[in-house]
Amino acid sequence: MAKRKEENFCSPENAKRPRQELEDFDKDGDEDECTISFTNGTSTLTAAEVGIIESIQLRNFMCHSMLGPFKFGSNVNFVVGNNGSGKSAVLTALIVGLGGKAVATNRGSSLKGFVKAGQNSADISITLRNRGDDAFRANVYGDSIVVQQHISVDGSRSYKLKSEKGTVVSTRKEELIAILDHFNIQVDNPVSVLTQEMSKQFLQSKNEGDKYKFFMKATQLEQMKEDYSYIMETKERTKEQINQGEERLTELKRQCLEKEERFQNIAGLSTMKTNLEYLKHEMAWAVVNEIEKQLNAIRDNIKIGEERAAKLDRKMEEQQVRLNDAEKKYKDIQDKLEKISEETNARAPECMALKTDVIARTRAFNDAEVLYNRSLNEYKALKKDDEQLCKRIEELKKSTDQSLEPERLERQRRICWLKEKVQALQDQESAVNQEAAQFEQAIEKDKQEHVRIKREDLDVRHTLNYNQRQLKELKDSKTDRLKRFGPHVPALLEAIDDAHRRRQFTHKPIGPLGACIHLRDPELALAIESCLKGLLQAYCCHNHADERVLQSLMKKFYPPGTSRPQIIVSEFRNEVYDVRLRAAYHPEFPTVLTALEIDNAVVANSLIDMRSIETVLLIKNNSVARTVMQSQKPPKNCREAFTADGDQVFAGRYYSSESTRPKFLSRDVDSEISDLETEIENKKAHITNLQHHLSALEKDIKRNEELLKRCQLHYKEIKMKIRKNISEIRELENIEEHQSVDIATLEDEAEENKIKMQTVEKNMEQQKENMENLKSLKIEAENKYDTIKLKINQLSELADPLKDELNLADSEVDSQKRGKQHYEDKQKEHLDTLNKKRRELDMKEKELQEKMSQARQICPERIEVKKSASILDKEINRLRQKIQAEHASHGDREEIMKQYQEARETYLDLDNKVRTLRRFIKLLEEIMTHRYKTYQQFRRCLTLRCKLYFDNLLSQRAYCGKMNFDHKNETLSISTLESCGSNSD
Repeated sequence: MAKRKEENFCSPENAKRPRQELEDFDKDGDEDECTISFTNGTSTLTAAEVGIIESIQLRNFMCHSMLGPFKFGSNVNFVVGNNGSGKSAVLTALIVGLGGKAVATNRGSSLKGFVKAGQNSADISITLRNRGDDAFRANVYGDSIVVQQHISVDGSRSYKLKSEKGTVVSTRKEELIAILDHFNIQVDNPVSVLTQEMSKQFLQSKNEGDKYKFFMKATQLEQMKEDYSYIMETKERTKEQINQGEERLTELKRQCLEKEERFQNIAGLSTMKTNLEYLKHEMAWAVVNEIEKQLNAIRDNIKIGEERAAKLDRKMEEQQVRLNDAEKKYKDIQDKLEKISEETNARAPECMALKTDVIARTRAFNDAEVLYNRSLNEYKALKKDDEQLCKRIEELKKSTDQSLEPERLERQRRICWLKEKVQALQDQESAVNQEAAQFEQAIEKDKQEHVRIKREDLDVRHTLNYNQRQLKELKDSKTDRLKRFGPHVPALLEAIDDAHRRRQFTHKPIGPLGACIHLRDPELALAIESCLKGLLQAYCCHNHADERVLQSLMKKFYPPGTSRPQIIVSEFRNEVYDVRLRAAYHPEFPTVLTALEIDNAVVANSLIDMRSIETVLLIKNNSVARTVMQSQKPPKNCREAFTADGDQVFAGRYYSSESTRPKFLSRDVDSEISDLETEIENKKAHITNLQHHLSALEKDIKRNEELLKRCQLHYKEIKMKIRKNISEIRELENIEEHQSVDIATLEDEAEENKIKMQTVEKNMEQQKENMENLKSLKIEAENKYDTIKLKINQLSELADPLKDELNLADSEVDSQKRGKQHYEDKQKEHLDTLNKKRRELDMKEKELQEKMSQARQICPERIEVKKSASILDKEINRLRQKIQAEHASHGDREEIMKQYQEARETYLDLDNKVRTLRRFIKLLEEIMTHRYKTYQQFRRCLTLRCKLYFDNLLSQRAYCGKMNFDHKNETLSISTLESCGSNSD
């Protein structure tokens, strides 16, 4: 720690004492009050004269109330004592007392930690030797310097530097730093003061960067490096001062030139006055010239305006001709249509009468045809009966055997047995048929239930998909509210902004409209959504050109086949429509317009135009809405109302809403998401239940169809048996019948049947003749009806294109009327402007006469002026100010000279300083370059010296090792090997 000289180091009589070393042998952190003994090492060296620590005294420091004073010898001192006796406290007090930081002691992070517990402050007193030729301000301090430090419990500290006699010389830390620098005492250098923690850290650290830092700090190279950095920073600040001086120099040069100009302008005062008078003359006639130019421009504008007025008159005449032609064409088409309509109306009664006649004759023909067909069927039936009777009579005549009585009885018994069997089979058939009907009913019922469940499943799945899409949109809208109006909306709005920046739009489109409105009452969100519906996703454009650009942008984000947002084309206005006269009013319930906060007038006007929101009331309660709109007369101007549930109420109708929650205008997104997630889970559970139900129904249908198939097969078997038995019964009965019927009776029946056939045949001929007559009458009536109907259709076909032409002609008339009105408005506006220009011309002519009169008073003869009046006015004002300034300073010529000399001297002095600083900076750069090279050479020397000492030390102990310095990466690596004494030998 002490400053020393290295010459004659080994000479006992000439050398000073080596730097005092304090070795801390305390191995634990206990600081109990114990006895410390100090042993002064004996040496044959002469004691040093400056920088030696003579004594130290502590009070309330760390855990010691009073420690010391301790006297130190001139050479090496050993501090020994029990744990907690204060060895570490002495070393810590030396570091803190000589200005070191608390962190450097490795005993705490703040000074207040060194104050003994329960005390308000701590004191440290250190006496330093100050003798000989190297003494620091020996005439002030004497042979010793006492450094006293007072540490407060709040962490602050103060210094007192006293002389040998106890007089306070200074209380500034800078003085202490100067003393330590003079004595070369470095409390933060581990080579000077090595604490226990620092030694442990150094021995245990494997970081090469920490070793390099230790080397730099121990050799004071770090201080040299910091000094070099400080000098370079000072150089940069000096450069900034030079730049500021150059700026100031420019300003001073400008002021000097102004002073010089002011000085030179004193002589030209009379010339300036003459110039001022001439400028006034020019100014007078320049004003006349400008008014004449304005008059000529106005006359030209009036001439152009009269030509344009004549052109507008011609256009109005042409427009009137086109309007007359359009009206004439419209009237001609209308006359043709009226003529066709009259002819059609005239033929309509005849057509109706013919149609009625056709219907009547068709009905009469149909009745006659029915009678004829009925007689024909009767004749065919009689003819068949006649054939059967004849056949039967022939069979009976051939049958002559009358001795078959036993066989007949046997057939009777067989018939009875077969009939009983048929009855049993029929009963069985009825039971099977009833069972099959039950199965069919069960299958039909299950199928109906299956269809119903399937439809319900599709509805629930559709609702689930819709809810899932809505949930995704709601989750996306938490980060971007615009996504609630569609997933493509943010990208579309960015494309609109980009197109607007490229000036593709006349006015930037506004939308979606739902994002531009805000609810005053959140409970009315569903009602307003039910009212506005698709308008919430719509966009507004100023004109159709903007609409076409927006449509082309939408094509990129909405594929073909998908629905696109609506585009409303309406001229943008800055003010909302005045709807006070046509708006609905109710003292309790708001309209949609008043329930919304709409900042943009275009949005409000579009909703008024498209939905008439000023006439729609919002009533939260359904029953109250019915009462207001249906039980009594609706409020004035109110067309409809919406409830909080989204129901729509008219004066005579009521429509329930299909939606249960708002989609676009809801504010509580988290609640909506939670409700939707719950609903989705319920829908999924419902779908699972429906699937189970469908599966069970399909199994029931399949089982019942199998049972029905068995019943049907059984039924067919029974039916076959019944048919077989009945056929056998009929055969047996026919055999018996042939023998029991009387032949005479049959012959009588055959005769009667023939008579009936003759009668029916005669009626048939009469009915056929009547039918032919009615058919010819029907065909004649149909031909007449078709003829008149064809004519009416021809007239209608002629009328259809005429109607289209009439619509086109009507549109043309409206267009020509609008065109005429347009030209009338333009002509009126143009004539108003023209009359205004004429009045302005009269005023300017009067003003010209006045200005010419004033100009002749100023200058009787007219002057040719090339400059404008504004330029001349600026020159006159500038010249007047100059003359006034010269007048103000004209009486003190010496003062102007003095100011000029002072400004010039100031400028030259600053210029000289700037040049001197430039030379200094240049010299400093050369010096610092040389010093940096010297620093690098010195660092290299120290490195080599350190390596030499290291190798020498290891060789003395028969070890080998290596020490590598990397100054670029700031690392120091040390490695040692096993004993290599044999190698050295």
